[in-house]
Order: sequence, then C-alpha cells, then structure tokens
Amino acid sequence: MSTLFYVASAVALAATLLAITRAHPVHALLYLIVSLLAVAATMLALGAPFAAMLEVMVYAGAIMVLFVFVVMLLNLGPGVAEHERQWLRPGYWIGPGVLCAVLLAQLLMSVLAQPALTGTHEVDAKAVGIALFGPYLLAVELGSMLLLAGLISAYHIGRREPARSTAP
Repeated sequence: MSTLFYVASAVALAATLLAITRAHPVHALLYLIVSLLAVAATMLALGAPFAAMLEVMVYAGAIMVLFVFVVMLLNLGPGVAEHERQWLRPGYWIGPGVLCAVLLAQLLMSVLAQPALTGTHEVDAKAVGIALFGPYLLAVELGSMLLLAGLISAYHIGRREPARSTAP
C-alpha cells in the first residue's frame, strides 16, 4: 500500500499544480477532479476506505458539479456553443486521462496484491451521521452556508441586466 500512497500523492501534486496553472477554468476543474481522486486514493492507502469513498462522492462528485455549473453560468453569451465544441476535443482530455489511468493502474495493482485491507474496522453510516450532526454540526452548517453564498454570488455576477430604454 505504500506504493499506492506515493504514486497517488505524486499524481495529486501534479494535478493540483496543473489545476493552478491552467488559464481555462474548465481545464483547471478537470485537473482538480483528478487531484481529488488522487487524495481519495491516498486516504485508501492510509487505511480509511470510508473517508476515501466520501471524498469521491462529496468533493469529486457533488462539489465539482457545482463548480462546473458556476463556470458554465459565468460564461454565458454568444459563442458558447463553439466553446463547448472546443472542450470536447481529445487534446483537452489527454492530461487528466493519463493521470486517472495512472491512478487506476496503481489501485488495481494494490487491490490485486492485497485484496483485504487489514487492521481496519467498518464505520457505518449511523456513526458518520452521529459524528457529523453531533460535535461537527457547526462545521457542516458553516460549509453549507458557504456553498450557498458562493452560488448566490455566482448568480449575481453572471446575470445580465435588462436593457433600459432611453426614450422619454
């Protein structure tokens, strides 16, 4: 499992660096998704499969869909269809695809070499719910309010003002 940790950490660092340096927001989001998947793989290597699953579902899934929605909302205007056609070109997907393939190969090698994780215990959904809505209730609610504020801000930034007539 240590090779999984080191390879996933390297992929996370590379994908995060590429996410920071990309000029196009959709390309940066693609690399950020790869980075979050790599962080989930490092959690799995550290013996936290439930945290890894939550990382994939919450961050790489739900939060990234929200980010893509906001980016698409802010880029409204003429020529959007042309931009969407450019995003579908294979050249834009090669970098994230290669990094995901490295992660997938490493995960498969780790699972085939050691099919059962030893030294871990199961954490059921009830225990997670009790933890999230017990001592961490304030953090969960603050996170939800932050996401709501970001969504409202993106709406106000991206909306168009109606044309005002100057005729008396």
